[in-house]
Amino acid sequence: MVVVSDASPVSSLFVIGKLDLLQKLFGNIILPGAVLNELSKLAEFGYDISPINNQAWITVKSAEDIIAVSELSQQLDPGESEAIVLAMEMKADFILIDERRGWKIANSMGLKTIGVLGVLLKTKSEGLIPEIASILTDLEKLAGFWMSEALRKEVLLLAGE
Repeated sequence: MVVVSDASPVSSLFVIGKLDLLQKLFGNIILPGAVLNELSKLAEFGYDISPINNQAWITVKSAEDIIAVSELSQQLDPGESEAIVLAMEMKADFILIDERRGWKIANSMGLKTIGVLGVLLKTKSEGLIPEIASILTDLEKLAGFWMSEALRKEVLLLAGE
C-alpha cells in the first residue's frame, strides 16, 4: 500500500504518542521533503523529532514535478502541495491530510484522502485500539487539534462510543 502524508496527521499523532497507529494501519508511509521540513519545526516547541526520522517505516521522498508543486503552493502550504503532487506521482492508495482546503483539492484530483480522525476510526474498527474518546481529548489538549463539538459527537457515534 502506498500512503503519502502531509505534516498535520503525523505531527498530531506524534505529539500525543500515537504515531505507531500509522504503522499499524498502513505499514509504511512516505513523507515529502517539505513535510519533513514542517515537522522539524516541532523542535521549536521542545519536541525531539528524531523518533520520526529514525522510523524504518517512514520514508522521505521528494516530488519530481516541482512546477506542479510550485503552482499548488499558490493555494496551499509547501507540505500539502508536495504531498498532493507526490501522491499523484506515486499513484498513492491514500494521502493523509487534515486541512480542509488541501483535502478538497486532493479529492478533486482523484486522490483518496484520510485525516487523523479517519485514521482513528479505521484503527478502532480494525480492533487496533479499544476506544478513541481519550485520544480525541489528547488531540485537542496536547496537539491543538480543533474540531467542533458536533464533529466530535459524530466521530464518537461512528466509533460506537
